[in-house]
Amino acid sequence: MNESEIGSFIHTASTWVLPVLLAITFHEASHGFVAWKLGDDTAYRLGRVTFNPFRHIDRFGTVILPGLLILFGSPFLFGYAKPVPVNFGRLKRPRRDTALVAAAGPASNIVLALFSAAALNLVAHAPEAIAPWAAISLVNSIRINVMLAIFNMLPLLPLDGGRVLGSLLPAELARPYLRTERFGMLILLALIFLVPMIGMQMGTDLNILRWLLWAPYEYVVKLVLAVTGADSIIHFR
Repeated sequence: MNESEIGSFIHTASTWVLPVLLAITFHEASHGFVAWKLGDDTAYRLGRVTFNPFRHIDRFGTVILPGLLILFGSPFLFGYAKPVPVNFGRLKRPRRDTALVAAAGPASNIVLALFSAAALNLVAHAPEAIAPWAAISLVNSIRINVMLAIFNMLPLLPLDGGRVLGSLLPAELARPYLRTERFGMLILLALIFLVPMIGMQMGTDLNILRWLLWAPYEYVVKLVLAVTGADSIIHFR
């Protein structure tokens, strides 16, 4: 990379750092907070019900993975933090509450996306020197929070959608389904990196995640912009 490319990469990365940190911090803290209120104080006792991002950062999921996606020009940017420990057996109503704890993370990301979109209406009043950077950062915040919410609701363990599905399935189906968690991260990494690379070598589009995520992602982003009135400022395509 030459000096110009390095400068461009640093500028691009700087508009993602704060949105990513806030997104994963609220996501994980929300899991811990809801678990605490529903009967399990494991995360609370370990100091994970906090908005301090350093308590949630995972070296690969928070730093390396988003950096690689930016570097390789991925159309989607996402990452993850250290999972908040939850003792699901201590929840007051384990099956129902497991779904609520899992859904709390994606729900917090939608709330952050709404706040970010609302804040776009104030950028015009920001100092001229920082207004463009702030606008890009807020748009990125909308994108990363909506993507995190939708990505995490995929029905695949260890994602939140997998937890929700596992809590809703009948016991005879839930038990074998929950055992698939040991392979979940390998499947995700294959879908993110390996399968698209194989598709490129074959001259075809095998980006399965894009097929699954783009339509709901586009719909939710447009809805967030419309609800907050930010669609008059930015036109998502």
